[in-house]
Amino acid sequence: MTSETTTLIAELNDLFRTTFLTGRVLMTEGVLVLPDHVQTLIVEGVQTFDAFGADNDPFGEHDFGAVTVEGHTVFWKIDYYAPDMIHGSEDPSNPAVTRRVLTIMLAREH
Repeated sequence: MTSETTTLIAELNDLFRTTFLTGRVLMTEGVLVLPDHVQTLIVEGVQTFDAFGADNDPFGEHDFGAVTVEGHTVFWKIDYYAPDMIHGSEDPSNPAVTRRVLTIMLAREH
């Protein structure tokens, strides 16, 4: 993968993660049973996350992160699917053939 492709994927992932507008967002049961104000803080933590580094973003795609909110360690992960939502996307840099899914989960659920 070229650095231009990786940069484009990271930009698409950042757009999705910060707005929730260009994909599907899922929260696990562990997150959904938390009080509403904690869920709100988790969403804010995911959307404002910018601590990407070699340890959590080795491929530079901005597709994973972890935040701690109210004592809960929360992971978020973006996966790339084909339009059929069954197969993986052949080209995550192309929004026409990629459906992004952001999963937000408690670390203990991983």
